[in-house]
Amino acid sequence: MAEPILTVENLAAGYGDVQVLWDISLVVAAGEITCIVGSNGAGKTTLLRTISGLVQASSGRIAFNGEDITSRPADQVLASGIAHVPEGRRLFRGLSVHDNLLLGAYLRHDTAEVKRDLEYIFTLFPILRDRRNQDATTLSGGEQQMCAIGRGIMSRPKLLMIDELSLGLAPRLVERLSEALLEINRNGLTILLVEQDVMTAFEIARHALIIETGRVSMTGTTQSLADNPAIRQAYLGM
Repeated sequence: MAEPILTVENLAAGYGDVQVLWDISLVVAAGEITCIVGSNGAGKTTLLRTISGLVQASSGRIAFNGEDITSRPADQVLASGIAHVPEGRRLFRGLSVHDNLLLGAYLRHDTAEVKRDLEYIFTLFPILRDRRNQDATTLSGGEQQMCAIGRGIMSRPKLLMIDELSLGLAPRLVERLSEALLEINRNGLTILLVEQDVMTAFEIARHALIIETGRVSMTGTTQSLADNPAIRQAYLGM
């Protein structure tokens, strides 16, 4: 396994008096795709929000490239190299596709490189070039997901976290997005993918964690987990 880019140790977090995550530990290897799977309400989204600084950890430690980022606010987490594509895409109404993408680069000052990265996004998702002047929130669900992923890439992250890639999308679009993630990963970007559709997640990722009621219940390669009879029955319907 490659060197870890992200390490989470004994993490606990929640909302007010409601604890959602309990003693979560995980490692994301640099240059790979790792997925987090589990049923709705298991704590997957809260975990990503805690890593990205949107939810404060109550205990535990988050380290990124060897630096403790546990208490950093979201803008500093982004500046350190972690981009978060949230569940539901969260594009900005009234702004074009082009402007939504540029918002991903708001911390950057390398104008020429920003233009180059924008061209890369348009090459990766050609439909966004065609829709560049359209209000991003009027796109189809799949196109909105492309725009949200593109916005994340525009920050030039070292780690891209994606919450629910396939939510509400047709299988054909999920396949297209999966292919794009594999291409992005081949270009060197580490990806942490949260996904309720376990089969889709296992097809994309090499390593996986299963979260149940706010705790990690199992980890391993996606191949070994897919071969586990308990996992096949609980998550793959086999």
